[in-house]
Amino acid sequence: MNFTVIFLQEGGLGSLASMLPFLAIIVVFYFFMIRPQMSRQKKEKAFQAEIKKGAKVVTSSGIHGKVAEINNTDNTITVETGAGKIKFERSAISMELSKKYLAPAKK
Repeated sequence: MNFTVIFLQEGGLGSLASMLPFLAIIVVFYFFMIRPQMSRQKKEKAFQAEIKKGAKVVTSSGIHGKVAEINNTDNTITVETGAGKIKFERSAISMELSKKYLAPAKK
């Protein structure tokens, strides 16, 4: 009778131990993938809100240019490129060109 009680108690502990690797994987994904992505999105949104006329920028599609005009009513930005002026949504501006080239090189 004593053996049955011990066996049932250990069975509950065993199921918790089998779930521990899955919980560890979820924690690792959060700290190495989800959290840095949220931080990156927050920085990008702050940058898009503070774009000024004359800034050299890169769009998310890779077009390099200089901000010629900002229209806050319809949330668009006109970028002057080598091919002429192109109108983009504010959210399509990816980064400031000077920040890209001034960033320290990763080794």
